[in-house]
Amino acid sequence: MKRVLSLVLACVMTLSLTACGGNSASTSASGSASKASTASTSATSTTSASQTTSGTTSSSSTTDVAFVTDVGNIDDQSFNQYTWEGVQTFCKTNNLKANYYRPSEDSDAARIEQMDNAVKDGAKTIVVAGYLFAKAIEQAQTKYPDVCFLALDVSTGDLADPAANTALITYNEEQAGYLAGYAAVTDGYKNLGFLGGMAVPAVIRYGYGFVQGADAAAKALNETDVKLKYWYSGGFQATDDVKAKMDSWYSDGTEVVFACGGPVYQSAVAAAQANNGKVIGVDVDQSGVDACIITSAMKSLASSVNLALTDAMNNGWKFTDTYAGKETKLGASQNCVGLPMETSKFNTFSQEQYDTLFKSLSDGSLTVDDSFDTEQKPAVTNVTVDYES
Repeated sequence: MKRVLSLVLACVMTLSLTACGGNSASTSASGSASKASTASTSATSTTSASQTTSGTTSSSSTTDVAFVTDVGNIDDQSFNQYTWEGVQTFCKTNNLKANYYRPSEDSDAARIEQMDNAVKDGAKTIVVAGYLFAKAIEQAQTKYPDVCFLALDVSTGDLADPAANTALITYNEEQAGYLAGYAAVTDGYKNLGFLGGMAVPAVIRYGYGFVQGADAAAKALNETDVKLKYWYSGGFQATDDVKAKMDSWYSDGTEVVFACGGPVYQSAVAAAQANNGKVIGVDVDQSGVDACIITSAMKSLASSVNLALTDAMNNGWKFTDTYAGKETKLGASQNCVGLPMETSKFNTFSQEQYDTLFKSLSDGSLTVDDSFDTEQKPAVTNVTVDYES
C-alpha cells in the first residue's frame, strides 16, 4: 500500500508557493505555455473519459470542476501543476470536465474575476491552492453559495470563517519532516541543516518534524554525534546572503540541508552545487531540479483533491461535515504526506524501512509533535541542535 503512496507522490515535482513560499517554471503538464499564458481570459484544458483538449474558454463552455491558478502557470512544477493534475485525474475518472483559469495579475480582484468566469461556465466546484486566495474565497463563497470551494494549504488562520460551501485543506507537515529527518540520519548523514524561509506555522512544523525524526533515528542507531543547524532566513526569496550562509554551513561540514520556504531552496541548491553538498526538497518531488536533491518531504496534492471532491460529488456537490466550513488536516493516515522513494537517492535507507516507519505514522502508533511555537522547541536526546538567530 505504501508503494502505491510512493508512486502517487512521485508524480509530484519541485517546489511550492502556498504555506512555504514561491514557485518556479519548467515543463508543461497539459499543453504549451503559450496557450496557457493569455492573461485576461481563462486558459482551459477540458478532460473527459476519452480525450484531453486545450484552448480558450468562452461562456458557452461546460465546466464541472474549475481550477483557478495563482499568477504562475500550470506547468510551474509546483502547486499549480500538481493541483491541476489532481483535478484532471478526478474529472477523467468521473467523466467530468475540468477547466483551469489563470488570473491576469496577483490581486484579489483578478482572482475573483476568474472565479466569476468559472461560475459562468457552469462550475460546480472551484479549486484553489495557497493562502493568497483567502480573501478572494471569503468574498466568493458568499457570492456563490451553491458552488463548492476547495482551498488547499489555506487554514483558518488565513480564512477565519469558511462557509459551509468551503473546505480548507492543510497538512501534517511535521510528519513529512519527520520522515525526511529519520531517513537522512538512517542513511548515514550526521551533519544536517534546516533552512526555513519565514517562521510561519507550516514551515515550523516541517522543521520541528525534521528535528524529531533525526533524533529518533539517532536514538535507534545509538548515535550521539549527530548535529543539526537550524535557521530561518526571514524571507522566501533566494538571495546572495542566504547562499553565503549555506556556503558557510557546507564548508563547516554540513552534509545535507532541508530547504523549506519557496524559492529560498535555490540558494541551498546553489551552495550545495558549489560545495558537493546535498539538499532535501519540500512540498513536492524536487528530484528533477538537481542531482544534489536526495529526497523531498511532500504533500500529495492529487490525493487531497480526490478525497475532497469525491466527498462533494457524492453528496450532490455539497461538502459533508467532514469538510464543510472547516479546516481539515491531512497526513499519513490519508496518504497525503510522504517521501518519493522511487526518485530518492538514498544509499542505505530502504523501501522496507520507509514502509515500516510510514505505517507507524499512518496507524497512529507513532505521533509527532505538531507544535509551531518558536519558543517551545522539540525535546531531543541524541541530536545537538544549534538554533541560529
